[in-house]
Amino acid sequence: MSLFGDGLNAAVQKAFTRPAPKTAGAQMRYLVKKLGGTKAAADLLGMSQRQVERYVAGKAKHPRPALAARLEREVKARWQPQIRARAKAKAASTGGIVIDARARMGYTAPIGTTDQDRIRHLTIALPPHHAARLFDAQDTGASERELERIAAEALKEVYFQDGGRRAGSLEEVRFTDVEHLEFEL
Repeated sequence: MSLFGDGLNAAVQKAFTRPAPKTAGAQMRYLVKKLGGTKAAADLLGMSQRQVERYVAGKAKHPRPALAARLEREVKARWQPQIRARAKAKAASTGGIVIDARARMGYTAPIGTTDQDRIRHLTIALPPHHAARLFDAQDTGASERELERIAAEALKEVYFQDGGRRAGSLEEVRFTDVEHLEFEL
């Protein structure tokens, strides 16, 4: 499970103007159209071309849970690409992104100081350049660890250093043991 990648995708999906197809047949027809054929859809989903054709024709209707989840994920990843791009561009240029997280955050500090490493629940609005870094890294296939590092750097600058007004010598912020993570555009 990819907390950061899935969280960013969920935030962008909230900008959709129409719901994605819900039934297996409609989802399969959409994928076949987007990918240019039943063979490509079968390869993507790891199933036979004949089974894809059955879903398209309406003869097969109820996929197993693993296939249903994979099908929904692949459809949502391709649904309304222009709306998705517009939402990312707006967040990266003017809107920024809000991160709501409950995780172990902080840095190594003397025991008893307010910024020591501990479980915190923060809801922080990150400026557009941080949103741009997160989306650019995600689009280039960055690992979950890399997305976590970028988010930690953003929290360091915005929350712990308050835009340069305090904790100027702070080097590394830890962002681990994530219990909850949600992004909002």
